[in-house]
Amino acid sequence: MKKAILFTSVALASGILFANVFNSLVISDAARSDIPNSIVAAREYFKTVNPGDFFKIFSPLTQVFALLSLILFWKTGKSVRLFLGIALLCSILGDILAFTYFHPRNDLMYLSQPILDTETLKTISSEWSSMNWVRSFVLLVGVIFSFLAVDQVYAPNRNSNL
Repeated sequence: MKKAILFTSVALASGILFANVFNSLVISDAARSDIPNSIVAAREYFKTVNPGDFFKIFSPLTQVFALLSLILFWKTGKSVRLFLGIALLCSILGDILAFTYFHPRNDLMYLSQPILDTETLKTISSEWSSMNWVRSFVLLVGVIFSFLAVDQVYAPNRNSNL
């Protein structure tokens, strides 16, 4: 059961990473393609559902499984504990960035009334896009450390035989 929780943690973290990359490659580029028209179209599209709906469910779930993994594998070894701790911190940092940086910009682009001027929207959209790659990097670091923990769980004595 412990390993299933660890694998679920890695799978969820990987899913969050790839959803975030999708946002950069597809959603962000579409929103920046023809400002202000593209922002108006995104506003209409996002009235029903938006990427935040995915992250509201899976980001907390990812953090719960990352924390459970850390707790369950705490005594496995210092490196496993360190790797899982870093993975959890990266997941939390991704959400801190979401709430402090991305949500306010999303509100300005997609909710503000009246719609902001074109230059302001271009600036906000460009900043959003650049910082989302930073957030993706942070999430990637977390996934890498999760996999390093899995490696240590499955081969804890491998390096001592070299």
